[in-house]
Amino acid sequence: MSNNINISDSNQDQTNELVQNDNIKKFLTFISDKLTFGIDASYVTEIIINHNITFLPIVPYYIKGIINLRGQIIPIIDIRLKMGKEEYIREDGSNCIIVLNIDSTMLGIMVDTVNQVLDVDTKKISPPTVNNCVELVNGMITINDNSTVLILDCNAIKKI
Repeated sequence: MSNNINISDSNQDQTNELVQNDNIKKFLTFISDKLTFGIDASYVTEIIINHNITFLPIVPYYIKGIINLRGQIIPIIDIRLKMGKEEYIREDGSNCIIVLNIDSTMLGIMVDTVNQVLDVDTKKISPPTVNNCVELVNGMITINDNSTVLILDCNAIKKI
């Protein structure tokens, strides 16, 4: 999921316009249990659809198992179960996994559907409300005055 952009010297003036504001962060948004969540896109390494998960005995209930991704063993966390919600199985039998690299720890989170990447002004992120999964959610954003995106705390997800 890496994009390489080459800017020639003749476009140097345009480069200044492309420099990202320190207050702007990219968040990958996804749906889980009919709620929209966002996760810091800098942690996302790739999105996988329909990968075989090897189930493991004697692990916490929210760990679906592991996958072998190009020789690397990655635990898969069902984000619905981690938040205390019911398991969701897609009708087509596929699964959607967002692979994260959090402080050199690779893990995957299983979500319902991946939406889009949003540029968010970090000054507009407010604290989560009491009725949200506070241990996993560390903020929220209101988009277009009618849609709320709950921001997940990657370090809280990493704690297994």
